[in-house]
Parts: sequence; structure tokens; C-alpha cells
Amino acid sequence: MKQSQLFSKTNKVAPKDEESINAQLLIRGGYVDKLMAGTYSYLPLGWRTYKKLEEIIREEINAVDGQEIFMPSMHPKENWEKTGRWDGLDVLVKVGLGEERNMALAPTHEEVVAPLAKKIVESYKDLPKAVYHFQNKFRGEKRAKSGILRLREFIMKDLYSFHVDQTDLDAYYDRVAQAYKNIFERAGIGAQTYFTYASGGTFAKYSHEFQAETEAGEDTIYVCDACHIAINKEIIEDLEHKCPLCGNASLRETKAVEVGNIFKLGTKYSTPFNLTYKDQNGEEKPIIMGCYGIGPQRLMGTIVEIFHDDKGILWPEAVAPFRVHLIGLGKDLSAAEELYQKLVTEKIEVLFDDREVSAGEKFADADLLGLPYRIIISEKSLAAGGVELKKRNEKDSQIVKIEELLGGL
Repeated sequence: MKQSQLFSKTNKVAPKDEESINAQLLIRGGYVDKLMAGTYSYLPLGWRTYKKLEEIIREEINAVDGQEIFMPSMHPKENWEKTGRWDGLDVLVKVGLGEERNMALAPTHEEVVAPLAKKIVESYKDLPKAVYHFQNKFRGEKRAKSGILRLREFIMKDLYSFHVDQTDLDAYYDRVAQAYKNIFERAGIGAQTYFTYASGGTFAKYSHEFQAETEAGEDTIYVCDACHIAINKEIIEDLEHKCPLCGNASLRETKAVEVGNIFKLGTKYSTPFNLTYKDQNGEEKPIIMGCYGIGPQRLMGTIVEIFHDDKGILWPEAVAPFRVHLIGLGKDLSAAEELYQKLVTEKIEVLFDDREVSAGEKFADADLLGLPYRIIISEKSLAAGGVELKKRNEKDSQIVKIEELLGGL
């Protein structure tokens, strides 16, 4: 991609109404554009990173037998009345045709997936099943803040599983927990993310969150560094301020962002919709459910909060919009153009800064955008025998021959 053709612009100054690092850097870098509080457009660079995160999630959920579907975001009122959440969920956004508010804009999809499963699952032979989708969610947050960490409209990957009994759910729950650990490791924040004990389990003592350590976090967690797990502040008293795995009482208090959660729902949503199956004896039994969520946009914002410096973003390689930022200096960009074409032919993702701006502006924008590798090609570098190669997270650069460059990226 040539930067001169990119549908975005960088900005030297952060928006005055954005306090969070992720919002400031993503807006300044032209990754996202703020439409209103809690609602953002994703521009080409931001969307490329989002899609990479989505694909990582998709691959790991497919690996635990998740089947991808797509469910609507607009739901009938009666479905939400059956579960008691039409009046009981304070963030539910209600809309209607005409004067009556008779539809909900989905904050989650239990009210759709449960009656959907009822049409498909009949007997124990049809179970277990697990389905997921990526879909827009809407939540009436009274104070949307923290950039793309807390949104009113956002995309969620929600996975729902259906089981014959608690034992089957427990086994699948553990598989998904490991898949989530894989996702955060691949996204570059595995070292900063903790499997966290939390309150709120419907049919289990605890639910679980995945909390990424960052000062930008709104949650307080207590970390056992020996076990790499954490406890949410809401249930720390229940566990007597001790690690549930090793008994360590010297837990470290820190701030974190919730980047994923998993729940054992039991029959909470199957009962209102009479979601049952016939067992081996032909008897009707309630289906046991689990749900598992990750917000790719929140994950993206968390990565920026963790990986940045005073100049801009430092993307992990797996989620950067492009692997290489190629910068051509001087009036004659023919050598840079030739290298760009070679990189494209080698299927190396490259953003080529071919703009007619100063070298200083190109370098500043490269730091801001934060792509993993920077290649500078100029008369000076060519005279030295090649191109200048620098990693975004390292201070020093080196002159590399073009032939060696193509083989090393």
C-alpha cells in the first residue's frame, strides 16, 4: 500500500476530548475516527489490525469445534421479556417502528441463540454443539470513555455451547479457557494477561475473566505471579486474599482491562425458551449452556495501552496492519519504488511512504504508526551498500543489503 493513497491522515496533536492513550494514538495515527462518544469508524489501518485479531480469534475458536454463524442485532421485545431482561438490564438499547419501543439492539445474544438451538437440537445425539459469531453490540453506557476500551457500539465475538450435563460443559469450558490463552499469546499480550477468578457464575462458584495488566484499566486485580493467575477485587475476600491454586498470600495488586470472559450459564437461558433434549430413555432434559466473549476492538485498544512509547504505537508483529514501513527519501524515489515492488512480490506486507513531505515528517509518522520494521532507502543508504533497517522497538539501525533484507523479513 502506498501511503499517498491511504484513506487516512495523521495528526500531530491529540484530540482535546480524549484522555486515554489508545484513543489519542489511534486517532492521531489515522487508525480510527470518532463519530461521537463511544462510537468510532475504523479506517484502513485500524481495520487491517482489527481483521488480524478477528482471524486469530476465529482460528482458535474453530480449533475447539466452534461453528461460525451470524445472528441479527435487532431482536423482538418478547424474547427479552421471557428472560426478564427487557426491564432488568439497564444498558439495553430499545428501539421501535413508530411510537412503540418493541425491539432491542443486542448487547448480547442469549435471547436469540437459545430459541435458535431449540429448532436444531432434539436429542442427546445432537449434543454437544458450539456456535459463535462476530456481530455488532449496543450498550447504553451512560459514560462512554477510555477510547475503544468502553464503547456504546462495538463488535463482540460471542461463543455459545450446548451440553447434556455439567460434566460435559466443564470439559468444554476448560478447552475454551485454553483457546483464550492461545489468543492472547498470539496477539502479543500473553505475558500481561491473567486468567482471573471473578464472581457472577450462575451455576458455578466462580466465573472467569481474562484481565490484561495496564494502568489504563478500570478493574483492580490481585495477581499471583507464581501461578500467573489473578483474582478480581469483587471476590478477593471469599478467597481470603490467597491464590486458589498455590495458597500464596503475597498477591500483587494492580490495574487491568478485561479482555475476555467465560461463564457457565447452566439452564438460565434454556429454561425460558424450553430448550431441552431427549436422553437415551426418551426423557426431556434441560440443555446446559456456556457462553464465552471477546471484544476484538477492546483487545486492540488494550494492545496500544500496553505497547507504546512517547512517540507512538509499538504493534506486536502478529497484529500490525503492515509488517514493514518503507520510507523513500530524496527527490528520486525510483529505487524505493523498485524495492516496494519486490516486497509486494515476496508477499511481505508493506506500507510505502511515497509522499512528498519532509524526512522529519516521515520519521515522526513512522514512529506514530508503529509498524514492526522500518526500511529507509536513500542515496546515503545506497552509497553505504544497501538500505537502513530498524525495528520499531529498538534504538539502533543497521545497513542491510537488499538481497539479505528480502530473505530476513
